[in-house]
Amino acid sequence: MRLYALLGLLFVTVFDSSECLKTTVRPDKGSTVTVSTPLPVQECGVCTITGLNDTQTSCQPSLTLLPEEEVELLLNCSQPIEQAYTVVIARTIECTKDACSPATVETQPSILTELSRTFTWELKAPEKTAVGLDILGEGLMETSQPCPNGFQYSVSTSKTNGGQTLYCPGGSMTRFDLLNEAVVSLQVKPNAQVQPVLFQASAGPLKGRKMVITVDSGTTVVLSRDPKEPECEVCSVDGSTPDCSPTEKTLTKVEKLSLEFSCLKPQDVYSVKMKKKIECTQKSSCTPAAGEVVPDLFQDFKRSVTWDISVPERTVLTLDFPGGLKEISGAESCQDAPQYTVSTTKSDGNTKTNSYCKGGAVSHLDLLGPTTVTVEAPKRSELDSFAVKAVPRRGRMLSVTPDPNTIIKIRSVTKNPDCSVCLNKEPKPVCDPVYLELKDPKNTTVDFTCPQPQEDFTVEINREIDCTDTSCSGNIVQAESSLFPEFNRTFTWDLKVVATRAFQLDFPEPGMRQIPNEETCPDEHTYSIITYLRAGPTTIGTFCKGGTVTSILARYKGRMSLQVPGDRKMEPVDIKLRVGPETSMVAIVKVDLPRGVSDTDFITANFPRDFPDDKQMQWDFTVPGMHNYTMQFSEYKAPECLTKEVMVEYLKQDKKATKLTPTDAQPQHQQGDFSMVLKNCETNTTLQGLSLKYRVSVMRSGHPVLCTVDLTKHPEVSLQIEKVGSDPYCEMRIDSKVEKKINVAAGSKASLSFLDCPHEDVRLTASKVIPVTGCQNMTSCPGTPLSVPKLDSCLPMPLHSFTWHLNIPQDGTVDLVSPTGSLRQSLPGQECNQSLSLHVAESDGFPVGDFCFKGTIQKIQVHANVSVTATTPDFSKTRGPFLHVNYSQEISETIIYTVTPKTSSPTLLASPNWPEGMRPSSTVSWIVTQPSQYQAHLQFINISQPKCADGHAYIRVKMQGHKEEMISRREDERPPANLTVPNSFSLNMTNCITEEGHLGGLTQIVLQKKTNLLAILLGIVGALLLLLIVLAIVCFITKKKKRDKMNKESSIYIGKGNIFRPGDRHFSKARSDNESHVYDSIDETMVYGHLLADSSYADSMQDHYNGMNVDSYNTFTGPTNKDLPVIKEPDRNPGTTTFLDPSESFLPPRPRTPIDRQDSLGFQDRRMMDNELYTFKSTGDMNTIRLSAADLEPQPPITEESL
Repeated sequence: MRLYALLGLLFVTVFDSSECLKTTVRPDKGSTVTVSTPLPVQECGVCTITGLNDTQTSCQPSLTLLPEEEVELLLNCSQPIEQAYTVVIARTIECTKDACSPATVETQPSILTELSRTFTWELKAPEKTAVGLDILGEGLMETSQPCPNGFQYSVSTSKTNGGQTLYCPGGSMTRFDLLNEAVVSLQVKPNAQVQPVLFQASAGPLKGRKMVITVDSGTTVVLSRDPKEPECEVCSVDGSTPDCSPTEKTLTKVEKLSLEFSCLKPQDVYSVKMKKKIECTQKSSCTPAAGEVVPDLFQDFKRSVTWDISVPERTVLTLDFPGGLKEISGAESCQDAPQYTVSTTKSDGNTKTNSYCKGGAVSHLDLLGPTTVTVEAPKRSELDSFAVKAVPRRGRMLSVTPDPNTIIKIRSVTKNPDCSVCLNKEPKPVCDPVYLELKDPKNTTVDFTCPQPQEDFTVEINREIDCTDTSCSGNIVQAESSLFPEFNRTFTWDLKVVATRAFQLDFPEPGMRQIPNEETCPDEHTYSIITYLRAGPTTIGTFCKGGTVTSILARYKGRMSLQVPGDRKMEPVDIKLRVGPETSMVAIVKVDLPRGVSDTDFITANFPRDFPDDKQMQWDFTVPGMHNYTMQFSEYKAPECLTKEVMVEYLKQDKKATKLTPTDAQPQHQQGDFSMVLKNCETNTTLQGLSLKYRVSVMRSGHPVLCTVDLTKHPEVSLQIEKVGSDPYCEMRIDSKVEKKINVAAGSKASLSFLDCPHEDVRLTASKVIPVTGCQNMTSCPGTPLSVPKLDSCLPMPLHSFTWHLNIPQDGTVDLVSPTGSLRQSLPGQECNQSLSLHVAESDGFPVGDFCFKGTIQKIQVHANVSVTATTPDFSKTRGPFLHVNYSQEISETIIYTVTPKTSSPTLLASPNWPEGMRPSSTVSWIVTQPSQYQAHLQFINISQPKCADGHAYIRVKMQGHKEEMISRREDERPPANLTVPNSFSLNMTNCITEEGHLGGLTQIVLQKKTNLLAILLGIVGALLLLLIVLAIVCFITKKKKRDKMNKESSIYIGKGNIFRPGDRHFSKARSDNESHVYDSIDETMVYGHLLADSSYADSMQDHYNGMNVDSYNTFTGPTNKDLPVIKEPDRNPGTTTFLDPSESFLPPRPRTPIDRQDSLGFQDRRMMDNELYTFKSTGDMNTIRLSAADLEPQPPITEESL
């Protein structure tokens, strides 16, 4: 006790910071409480606190509390208390022959509720007294699994009997009928609320089970009690005196016999064996014609039903199972289902037994000889009947046509006396129970005297191939063969070349793999090669498809064989056969060693038996570049040599041969192709001979690329590297451990190495977690630019993609904005290019869409945790962030797109996860803003609508600022194909919980300018009015020309003083409104009016003159209004007259004048461009500007006629 006290003190001292529970416990009267822990007392213990001021503590692993004694407990443990401790609350129910105490079964529900508790009640009752427990409240149901609500009932017949029945709440069982020593328990989880009263107990005389049965004359029923079970008598009441037995009772040919058991559940104590007989005659009839039992006869007992079926000689017994059977091995069993065992006795006295379960493909069994069918049926299982037929034994007949130069040999492997093979010949068939050979290439009928000869016979199909000095008569081709497909077959090819040559077998890729001679290949296609030496046949080796052996060369004569089991489809392989060079070797094996790290085993001919005496064998190895090989002799048996000695010779091109003994150190870490020759000595054949098994190990000789990744600078960034190529020799390591996929955790360091890993075969991705924490509200959270941090430069592969995981609170929203101003979703017809892709998805991977820059989407708002994955061919060339992330308050939708369509091209809007459906119960909105002078034509291009299981799916369109909706369609209503929206609007899609189908949509927006009818009408009226005015002016000018046709315009030159011209636009009136162009007299030498091509020139000029109008020409000495501009020009050269060349100006064309180009008024000087008189010239420097194409025309010569 002192030891426990010291341990308790130590316990409290050590675990003062661990979980503990201090409570006071007082078991009820008649209740015993046991608290225990499976952990050592140093870690956990059950402690009691006593003494003055609770100063004494005593700890132990288990403690039993007596009824009505109050104890203060301290439970202190390094593990969680609810997992470390268990509580058992035990009570006893004492019953007499007619009553129980207590009558109500209580639980004391308030005791130690923090722990797992088991309430147990043990029943005590006199013999032949039954105790009834009526369940108060919800009924129970039997189960074999743990109860989901944490309340597990169990019932066992006694403490010592380990078998128990489990129950869960929620069934129809309302009463337990039990006997003495039965135990009822209830196990509950921590903090479970337990009802204070569970059962009402009662007692009464034991009344056993009664049943009435009928057994026909062909059936014998034996009831047997398991000696391990409680005593229970079975009595048959047929008259006044019952016939009782405590262990076994046999019944046959009884009708409505009453059976009484002295126990409540005899099905748990007794098992039933039934035996039936079925007799078949030579007239193909069986009595009865089916194996069946009465369905409800002892159905709730464990039953074993046996049918003994007798048949005459040379009769085939047929059993048909409608439900089908599945054959199993002897070690297997049918769990909780009937198991069938079929045993057939053959004519030689041997018995063949097969086992089956219900529910397979075997529905028909043909059997030879008397048969016994036994069914082991668990309780309450249903037995299916089967049909029984008997027919005279008919063998199986096959039609066979051998190929030319082919021999078919049929051999018996079981020596079954009931099965022979016969060849139909006249006048009498030739039969043999052991062997038959077919050679003639014609249709032949083979008859077997048993229905399933494939179980007794194997077939060998042999072909001979002869080779000349240069070629062979055929190749070894295993095409799909129609001969005996259900039999175990061996295909053999006998190969023969001239005595001085060898035959060579070339295997197709991927070559052959050598295995021990007694083994079978995994694909059940096993190849063997034999060569015939003077000393006898020698097995070169046994091979499977898929290996390093590419060719085998053997001397003179040999055989290749292929073994294929029955019902196995042949897989064609084309093996090339050709004549090889002369050799002294038993065989030459050519091997292509694989790249990467590999170990390949080889064995000598005849292994594990003796290698041929005084012979040699050679292996030619091709080693891949940049690889080392090592030779290891694992199993070597040395012969006793009479002459010579066993030698191993290594040959390399252009190098001297290396000769070693098998016990010497063999080559290690060498490079290059090589050959190994094994030479045997002349041995003492009375002793063991030479045998050798060796291994060729290949490894890379290259150097790995090393990289130490340090993510401590980026604590939220993690890396993932995986192989995506088909190169199997790429080797990746993290911290010296080979992995197919490497994960470098955020904030960690890792040493990476890459060996023979091309960049295109390895993919590097990175991710970053961006949590949103520490904000008073979402709007106050700072925005985050999504940019890629700089990774370690030692990584040999480029970054393929980078993913940001944005985690926000439930009341927040993620706002995604492009740094370039807008985003574009990748959709049919509007795909993003390959330079950049942004994949947006929710945290569980549900896709939102793929986006790129420069589109119509201004902002994406998602009310969920979001991941954004950026993919670009070269991250090093990308500058700036990919997206700006802001945070806002919770939105009612799942996703909101803010869209500004373009006027120049249509805009496509696609629902999330397009073309797949939206997430159930999700909502997406597009807020579309358009210019005021435009209207939107909305086209629903592709809409898929679901069938809703709960709620409705809606498509709504509403203009901004309006309460009413333009359209609202449910899932059973199709939206209009086109809709015109005059102002900015919102498009909304709301999904339901779908039963089938999905909600999704692709919508197109086309902007068009609005049409103003009033403006159109006013424009038409104005155009008509302008046309009338133009017509009036034309008429007026025409009349005026007729009246004044002699008056013409002219250009004048004034050399000195202030000037003005009629075309200088200084008249306040239009030229059509005054006669300022009419002159009294003009000098004839100055008149050139006849050269004017367009008489309307003056009328087309605008009037800018605001001074006095002059109607007659006088000698001009200056303007009458001194506000007119004054231009002083230097004197011209004598005899030179300057005129405005209209063909060189912007004015209507005028006749050419005989002046130089630079002196023309059509020549512009840049210095005068800002002067309203810039059409006049100065004598300053020339600045040539061509004003029209007329500059390029040749100048007419100056003649007197032109003057």
